[in-house]
Amino acid sequence: MANTNYLFIGAGRMAEAIISGLVAQSASGSNITVANQSDIKKLNYLEDTYSVQITQNWESVVSEHNVIILATPPQTQQDILQKLGRIVKDQLVVTVAAGIDVSYMKKRLPQGTGVCWIMPNTGAQIGKSMSIYTCGKNVTNDQRLIITTLLDAIGDSEELSEQQVHDLTAITGSAPAFVYSFAQALEKAAVANNISREQARKLVTSMIKGSVGMLENGGEREELISQVASPGGSTAEGLKVLEKNNFEETINEAVKATSIHARGQGV
Repeated sequence: MANTNYLFIGAGRMAEAIISGLVAQSASGSNITVANQSDIKKLNYLEDTYSVQITQNWESVVSEHNVIILATPPQTQQDILQKLGRIVKDQLVVTVAAGIDVSYMKKRLPQGTGVCWIMPNTGAQIGKSMSIYTCGKNVTNDQRLIITTLLDAIGDSEELSEQQVHDLTAITGSAPAFVYSFAQALEKAAVANNISREQARKLVTSMIKGSVGMLENGGEREELISQVASPGGSTAEGLKVLEKNNFEETINEAVKATSIHARGQGV
């Protein structure tokens, strides 16, 4: 939205991903301010790259912005929210931190403040995030349009309940690391057959890309598996090994462990 002024508190990778997407949409970073207290080098880089405004004192510029985006680690947000609670007026406050849900934010901000919790993933860096989000009941229709703009800048999104965002962050936010670990294991297996790491990367990356394409094309999982693994065939033998080693159960346990830890961030 043309009259939206964004203040990013935090200048890390996710902040830059969102800024990059917003600038690509509007071809200007003049309505964006980025704050960071310690890393002036990163602030200067963002200023030079995206033509944004920068500051090391976010509290002094809050009143000039109608959207505040908290892009700092979870453990820092209680202090930031308490400070914001003394100076925020009618702004939309958005967090992209694990465990910092809308209930947590509402307790620390003035009554009636519009709040939103967005959980993107690292795909945001290339405009391919699958973000899940939830809004507080005081978010206005105009603020919802701003949230849509933020989300569209980094990829796809799905609005869920607060509890569902807690439960599914491990699937959309953390599971890319599981996929990368799977890819790494396959690459190592490929290198063991006397090819270069570059060749292994190409083989595995292209295989995963094609497999995702089949899923996006609407193929049913069981049917897709059967297309590759004919009864009594070599692929079926490999699947038996995964089953024997509790592949599905291991993934479920990884998701549970991630969810439990992320939920504890907001306590």
